[in-house]
Amino acid sequence: MTRAIGAAIASRLECGDVIVLAGDLGAGKTVLAQGVAAGLGVSDPVVSPTFTIMREYEGRIRFNHLDVYRLDRLQEAIDLGLEELFADAVTLIEWGDGVRAVLPSDRLEISLALLPPDQAEDDARAVTLEAHGPRWIDRVAALAVDVAAAAAPGASSESGRS
Repeated sequence: MTRAIGAAIASRLECGDVIVLAGDLGAGKTVLAQGVAAGLGVSDPVVSPTFTIMREYEGRIRFNHLDVYRLDRLQEAIDLGLEELFADAVTLIEWGDGVRAVLPSDRLEISLALLPPDQAEDDARAVTLEAHGPRWIDRVAALAVDVAAAAAPGASSESGRS
């Protein structure tokens, strides 16, 4: 259901939105990004940009997918010219919690965490949304409802996993 959650998020996205994804390795960040891309009408396969840092896709809104895991210093994020990417696209940044200092104050942060097996079904995830700035304050409540609906059992054919 992680992909379905991403698609639910995409339904509320607007040009200029910045999303930061955080979570442990294997928590589902790239799968959620694939759902966002699909929800934005991207038809190309979406793969992790870990080694390329950024991939750009065309959909109803241009989609920038970044993975800053391999950056060693904040200056490297600054050198990428991130601020130039934000204006005319939806930008999703995996491991973005490490570069918050160079991100716009208006952003949505999403944390993914695998739940321990004794607390949920196999591979279940906790999804936390945190709105920053006025751009998100008015949308985050509706977005939380959409995410909860997408994560509900039976909401997707993705083996019942969220």
